Amino acid sequence: MKKITTYENQKVLVLGLAKSGVHAAQLLKRLGALVTVNDVKPFEENPDAQTLLDEGIRVITGGHPLELLDEDFKVMVKNPGIPYTNPMVQKAIARKIKIITEPELAYEVSEAPMIGVTGSNGKTTTTTLIADMLNADKTAPKAYLAGNIGIPASEVAEKVTPADVMVTELSSFQLLGVAAMQPHIAVLTNIYEAHLDYHGTRENYINAKMNITKNQTAADYFVVNWDEAEWQNLSQRSNAQIVPFSRLAKSKAGAYELDGKLYFKGEYIMAADQIKIPGAHNVENALAAIAVAKLMQVENAAIVKVLETFSGVKHRMQFVEEWQGVRIYNDSKATNMEATEVALKSFKQPIVLIGGGLDRGFTFEPLEPLFKAHVKAAVVYGETKQLMAKSLKAAGVAQIEVLDTLDEAVKAAMAIVTAGDVLLLSPAAASWDQFHTFEERGDRFIEDVQKNIQIGRA
Repeated sequence: MKKITTYENQKVLVLGLAKSGVHAAQLLKRLGALVTVNDVKPFEENPDAQTLLDEGIRVITGGHPLELLDEDFKVMVKNPGIPYTNPMVQKAIARKIKIITEPELAYEVSEAPMIGVTGSNGKTTTTTLIADMLNADKTAPKAYLAGNIGIPASEVAEKVTPADVMVTELSSFQLLGVAAMQPHIAVLTNIYEAHLDYHGTRENYINAKMNITKNQTAADYFVVNWDEAEWQNLSQRSNAQIVPFSRLAKSKAGAYELDGKLYFKGEYIMAADQIKIPGAHNVENALAAIAVAKLMQVENAAIVKVLETFSGVKHRMQFVEEWQGVRIYNDSKATNMEATEVALKSFKQPIVLIGGGLDRGFTFEPLEPLFKAHVKAAVVYGETKQLMAKSLKAAGVAQIEVLDTLDEAVKAAMAIVTAGDVLLLSPAAASWDQFHTFEERGDRFIEDVQKNIQIGRA
C-alpha cells in the first residue's frame, strides 16, 4: 500500500456503511484521518457501526443530521447507493466538500495498476473472466477481483503489490465519485437505459459510465463494445488507445467473432461454441475479456482453458441444476428488461419464466416479442406482477400464474415444467420490494429450488 499523507489529520466523513463503508473507514483511520461514520440504520441494529466504534472510530447512526456538516470536513466518502439528491450530500456540495466513493480511495493507495470494467450488463462476468485468464497464465500478473463485484476495493488495495493487478468492477454509482482514478485498461461492455431513478436522465447515466476513461491517457487502453454506433461514438471521448470488440465483426482492430470463430486482431483464438456459458451476450463478454487478456500478454491456451470451463458467475445466468430433464438457471442479476432480454435469447428450449420485483414505474411491452418467441409459461410475483402478467398475456403466453412471493413462484413454476424445458429466474426488475439485494433474491431462489426438489423426493 502506498504511504500517502493526503488524509493525515484531515476530518473525513464516511456517509453510509455496508462492506465498502466499513473498509473505507478502517483504511482512512490507518492513513491518519480523523474519521466520522454516519449511517442511517440505528446503532442497536447496526453491527458494522458497533464494530467501528469498538475500533475507536466515531459513529453517528439513526439518520443523517445536517448539522454534522458544520464540523469542517475536508472529504466525504459517500456510499454509492446514496444519491447526490440526498440532503446531506447536497449540503456537502454547497459547502464545497470533496465527495468521492470508496474505489477512488482504493485507487489512491493501491500499488497495483487497475483494470476497470463497467457497463449496463455483463460487468461481473467480464470482470471475473479477465481475472481468471490472468491467473490461468503463470507469466501474467496475479489478478485480484475488487469493487462492485462484492469485494471492497479498499480492502484489496491494502494488500496488492506493484507486480499484481486489481480487476475492478465499477458501477455508475461508484464512477460518479471519480477524481484521479485512472485504470490502465478500462472496459465498457455496453450501455442501455438503466438506473434513471438515480441518475435522472440517460445522459447523466452515460456521463457517469464514461468517467471510467476520464483520466486515461494515450498510454492506457479503452476496450469498447463496437456493435452499436452510440458506443463507437462514445469512444471518441477517451484519450486512451481504443480497442474494440465486436460479436458482429464490425471491427477487426481488436477482438471479434467471424463465422463462429473468435479472433484478436486476425489471430484465431477458439471457436465460439467452445464457450461453456450459453448466449450471445456471453460471447460479447468473452470477447471483452479476450481483448484485455491479449493486451496483458496472456497466452491463448490460458484464455481457451478459462472459456471452456467457466460455468458462470453466481446470479448471472448461473446454472443451478438439472432436475427431471429441466435445466434450472438463476439470473437474479437481471434487474432490468435489457438483461432479461439477453437471458431469453440465450435458450432454444421452451422457457418457464419467473419474473417480477420492484415497481420503478415502467411497463414490460418491450419484452413482448421475446415472451411470444421463447416463454412457454410464466409465474410472476412482487410489485410488478400485474404489469408483467399483462405483457405476457398480450404476447400470447397461455399459462400465467400471479403470486405474491418468490417462494410461492418457485413452487408453482416447478409444478409446471416438463422435461426439455428451462426454468429461468430472470426478474427484469430490482429486488428491493422483497429483498435487500439481488444476491439475496438469487440465494433464496436456489434454496427454494433445492427445497422443492427434496420435497419431491420425499
